[in-house]
Amino acid sequence: MGEADIATGAKRDFASLLDDLFVATDKGNGGEGVETGARPSIPFDYLSVADELHSGRIKVSAAEYREAGADLASEFAAVLEQARLALAGEEPKPEETLPPIDPESIAVELGLEQSKSAADFGRMRRSFAFANHPDRVAPHLRQRAMIRMQVANMLIDEAKRRAVAAARR
Repeated sequence: MGEADIATGAKRDFASLLDDLFVATDKGNGGEGVETGARPSIPFDYLSVADELHSGRIKVSAAEYREAGADLASEFAAVLEQARLALAGEEPKPEETLPPIDPESIAVELGLEQSKSAADFGRMRRSFAFANHPDRVAPHLRQRAMIRMQVANMLIDEAKRRAVAAARR
């Protein structure tokens, strides 16, 4: 079973395809002395995967959805604890007001107090990211921006989860 077998598309299990990919990759990197990383020989279309995920054809049961959000409180606590540790030594400049990282302030900033439709959550996430993404802020505020984005994403995900659950009732 060589690279030619991979390309033929013969019906085989996934594990054997992966084994062949690793063998093919190891053969390509072995004698050169410089590793260039794994290069899969099977073409992969990321856009078609994204389209499939957003098409609505993939269904998740309500139990799986609830289970995915069951640890939200512990995730919030972990993110906030990381934030406190990471920002412990951060000193604002005298004229600078640092953006808040607490979930209540971010929820108000997002406007989560009003009920939203599913499309509103995506728009809300994009507009918050446009204004607060770590790549768009000053270097000394990047850690804080990363934490704000994590908290905002968690808040939006939970609000969306609640909205979907309310719509199903």
